[in-house]
Amino acid sequence: MSWLRRYRIAIGAVLIVCAGVLVVLLMRNGDTSADMVADDTAKAADKAQLDPKAIERGRAVAVAADCAACHTRPGGGRAYAGGYTLQTPFGDILSSNITPDRATGIGDWTERDFFRAVRHGRSPRHMLYPAMPYPSYVRISDADMHDMWSYFRSLPAASGDTGGTRLGFPFNVRELMLGWNLLFFRNDAPARAGEVNRGQYLVDVLGHCGACHTAKNALGGDSGYLGGGTLQDWHAPALHNGMQHGLGSWSDADIVAYLKTGSNAHSIAAGPMAEAVEHSTQYMPDADLRAMAAYLKKLPGPAETKPQPVAANDPAMVRGARVYVTACSGCHAPGGTGIAGMATRLADNPAIRAPDTASLTHVLMTGSRAAATDANPTAAGMPGFAWKLSDADAAAVLTYVRNTWGNAAPAVSAGDVAKARRALKARKPM
Repeated sequence: MSWLRRYRIAIGAVLIVCAGVLVVLLMRNGDTSADMVADDTAKAADKAQLDPKAIERGRAVAVAADCAACHTRPGGGRAYAGGYTLQTPFGDILSSNITPDRATGIGDWTERDFFRAVRHGRSPRHMLYPAMPYPSYVRISDADMHDMWSYFRSLPAASGDTGGTRLGFPFNVRELMLGWNLLFFRNDAPARAGEVNRGQYLVDVLGHCGACHTAKNALGGDSGYLGGGTLQDWHAPALHNGMQHGLGSWSDADIVAYLKTGSNAHSIAAGPMAEAVEHSTQYMPDADLRAMAAYLKKLPGPAETKPQPVAANDPAMVRGARVYVTACSGCHAPGGTGIAGMATRLADNPAIRAPDTASLTHVLMTGSRAAATDANPTAAGMPGFAWKLSDADAAAVLTYVRNTWGNAAPAVSAGDVAKARRALKARKPM
């Protein structure tokens, strides 16, 4: 049975459940007290009586929530005017314009409309998909919500993308979110002072780290808190303190440096994480980054048994060693130590031995660019090798780096690389 058929059957089951318990769902997803006190008269496009201090606080909240990364089209799009394509297992979703433009943005929204969209995934036009992380944002504090509303009202209106989907049936039926919300959305009260520590609030709520770093089940619900997840052909590694796959070997200072500059002694941000660093974490106060690090370092890692590395005389390892010397060692060094801030350290690196090799294959096939930050403006890039390496060569070199210099992980097959090459639409080797 194909994955598409399995998903359609599962969605059908959700529809049946939804029909039977709709009344319960509506009760669960009714307005919170915060929604009830939100201003239901002033529109986003109305600029009168905006508090400059609230605007500045709201800007900081929007930065921590990483709104710009998803609501700004790459390659020169107007800030917050939408048009970014979010890839999901169900199809593509285009982000919407959240500037106060009346025609294509949120100019005619009220504060209550804004609260409902951000916290409950219900815009005045339609229900939102959880690609907009309202399951995390539902706990944004009342004060932060009001300040963020003030900030977005203060932005210059820009004509942009109203949002949309490239989803096939039945996933393009937005009413399905009634069933999804029943199963997976917790309509929690907003966070209040003293209820959670600052680090947890930044990680779980504003930063919505679990959107990428928590695995998803067949219907897109969370499965395994911050244990790592795969999305958009990238693998977001575990954020617990496991030594084999998590942050166990990272110090608090390592985490802060990574979030501030896009790199540290262990890793360099790439893909969606590079976007998060560029748009969000590099601009956050150091105190907030330290709070995030302190919270993450308190998360216990699971019991892990380090596997035996693939034997050095294995044919794939021998082949991979040859490929590494000719194609990789110039930047990553003969001993896999890399170049600080430019080429990732491969030696004893939890991300290299991650159970899912999506990120490794993605980078090897299509290349990547490091995050461009004020602290590290070089944004060094790695070229893609799809044009040069056969599936067997690519699999061999990945197997080699995953089982050398203190790493140990299952081998990568040529079939795995071929599948990734097709998914990424990467070039065939010459």
